Amino acid sequence: MSRKKKETVELRFYEIPQGEPLLALLGEEWIRVYGQDAFYSHFHNLMEIGYCRRGAGSVLLETEEKRYQTSMLTIIPANYPHSTLSDGSNPNHWEYLFFDPAAVISEMYPEDPAYRKELLDCINMRASLLSEMEYPAIAGIIKMIMEEMRDKKHHYREMVKGLMQALCVEIMRINGAEPVVRNQEKKLRQANPIAPAIEYITNNYATQVKAQELAQVCGMSETHFRRRFEEYVNMPPIDYLNLVRIQNACELLKRTNDSMEQVAAHVGFTTTSTFNRNFKKFLKTSPYQWKINPNNYEQKLLGYHISAKKGW
Repeated sequence: MSRKKKETVELRFYEIPQGEPLLALLGEEWIRVYGQDAFYSHFHNLMEIGYCRRGAGSVLLETEEKRYQTSMLTIIPANYPHSTLSDGSNPNHWEYLFFDPAAVISEMYPEDPAYRKELLDCINMRASLLSEMEYPAIAGIIKMIMEEMRDKKHHYREMVKGLMQALCVEIMRINGAEPVVRNQEKKLRQANPIAPAIEYITNNYATQVKAQELAQVCGMSETHFRRRFEEYVNMPPIDYLNLVRIQNACELLKRTNDSMEQVAAHVGFTTTSTFNRNFKKFLKTSPYQWKINPNNYEQKLLGYHISAKKGW
């Protein structure tokens, strides 16, 4: 039996220059006929922001083809297959920003790893093609970043860092996503009596964490800890622990071909049945159905032939 040939997709690897907040690909070099030489998908190791200054054509986001024109922009997470094809032989002018949203979110919330993960999931949940007319705020931020990186005036790095934070917030708004952990985020970002337990769970979710351990790191009796934890997080400690485990299981399901038994063990579940029960509790579907869901784009990368290139 002959095997079905895998589609070719390139990994285009970019490095952010040392000391810079991001990589900006600007200027006349990016005036070209896109897709002329080879029209196949590629993905990047960084988030890509594109702005079309002139031209028209099609952008393929994973398997969905969309039309673009002047003053439209793309937001494409890392590891997301995509490609651009200009109409005819007319050169198009795109400019690009590449950055690591995890680094931006880490600077915004250095004391709250659980909340950082939720925000990052919101940012990376989808790729978008947007019109500047419909989304003037985010288009304005993107163009301001490009001009700061083009001119590099005094303190441009500080300006760009602030704009990147605003950009991440706008992406979350556009994605329309609320963090899964609805646990009064402001309280978790501030000093509070159960913050040590949140951090302990984040660092040790794959072990057999006990409520007594969590109470000890917070300096409370177990009974008092359980009550205070639920006041702040709106769920019992064991439910929060299992939610963190399921979130990390999703990352393994997206990026590996490990069996369900292996994934369950990696994130701290002692049995597959317990893993399956908690997965359905939080995500309303089985791990297998979630893994094969067409919206789970990163899992599809495992079906491609990967060709690594450094930049364009």
